[in-house]
Amino acid sequence: MSPQREVSPVLDGSLPLPDGIFCRSRRKRPADHDSLSFRPPCEENVRGRAMRIVKVEDFHVDGGWRTFSFLKVTTDTGVTGWSEFCQTGWAPGLTGVIRTIGQQCVGEDPRAFRVLIAKLSAITRMVAGGTMQQALGAIENACVEICAKSLGIPVYALFGGKFRDHIPLYWSHFGTVRAAAPDHFANFEGSRALRTLDDLTAFAADAAAKGWTALKTNALIFSPDGEPHWWSTGLSARSLIWGGHCDQRTIDAIARQMEALRAGFGPGGDIMLDLSFGMAPESLIRLDEAVESSRLGWLEMDMHEPDVLADVRRKISTPVASLEAVYGQRAFRPFFERFSVDVAIVDILWNGIAESLRIAAMAETFQVNVAPHNFYGPLANMISAHFSAAVPNFRIMEFEQDDVPWKNELIVEDVVVDAGTLILPDRPGWGVTVNEDALARYRKEMP
Repeated sequence: MSPQREVSPVLDGSLPLPDGIFCRSRRKRPADHDSLSFRPPCEENVRGRAMRIVKVEDFHVDGGWRTFSFLKVTTDTGVTGWSEFCQTGWAPGLTGVIRTIGQQCVGEDPRAFRVLIAKLSAITRMVAGGTMQQALGAIENACVEICAKSLGIPVYALFGGKFRDHIPLYWSHFGTVRAAAPDHFANFEGSRALRTLDDLTAFAADAAAKGWTALKTNALIFSPDGEPHWWSTGLSARSLIWGGHCDQRTIDAIARQMEALRAGFGPGGDIMLDLSFGMAPESLIRLDEAVESSRLGWLEMDMHEPDVLADVRRKISTPVASLEAVYGQRAFRPFFERFSVDVAIVDILWNGIAESLRIAAMAETFQVNVAPHNFYGPLANMISAHFSAAVPNFRIMEFEQDDVPWKNELIVEDVVVDAGTLILPDRPGWGVTVNEDALARYRKEMP
């Protein structure tokens, strides 16, 4: 029996809706059935026993330059599902939204995750996208794990199996945080200070020697008379450049940064540059010309106008990666139809893995490869890895190698990452167990 609770008039069926849409109703439909027996067949497992969500909890951990946030969904059968989310400056109040929406899930069957998310999308469609979609993505991912664990299979098996179990990675934010915030890494064993372009070259050589074949950095300005700084991403009020104009002096400095990386990393590895929302189209075109000799793997740029992005792609020689800030198939479609990108960046935590796989399938029809947006914690690595395994048109997975030393304590099992490759385990669910003792040990308060 599910616990007594207050529920919305939409979810409890008290509003006049077509028969068969919702699982639970206070009305008898039809008269010879009680309210619990009127359910879609997908909500019963092979043993004929229903499963209900009884608790939705969030946990928060110090992640150094960001917070690692976890969502735990518990069922009346004892099966639990976990996911990860990230409340940053661009998603204020996300935890509160998840707590509120999570209460609407109590009493629902998590294995019917697509039905549940369709319900939640319906009652929140007036504020669709953004923080609301990030909340739904967190709930979906936790419910997907419950479904997989209840069947004793990995998540990728729910979606037709795996195309690969060795997931190629790129080292994300390579040198960025170390150069822009050196004090953050000062007390970490083995950390390397990055104050000059020569430091950056040596750091890239070390990465290549350890087997890394791809890395992504951000625009860093190294000046001879001061600490390097992170050029505007268009995401922070402190570094915002109005209009996104980039002068020639800055473009030349970024070009020197790419040359320093190429000198250390060698001729064969992929170097990607992430500019986010920081540059106007004309600046992007001039920058591409300046970095052409460094032979970048992609230029990553974000904008919400698919025609403008398509125009930039036509005018530059470097492949374009984008769309990490786009939610849902409907929003991705115009970018594909206008041939705006070479690589579609999909955030699995924000969209939810089921919707992300549908986005990847749509991308495949336009011969576009996909790559997960993944700057998060250790569970997010596994969520993104299952997505990466389950799609044919996968390009490469983002991975934060340069991170807080306690990150791997947050999960019980060791996940093998060797020479820039993650080995995907075949255990049920996401394949790892969240270490709740470690969550408590590194706990961070979240109001």
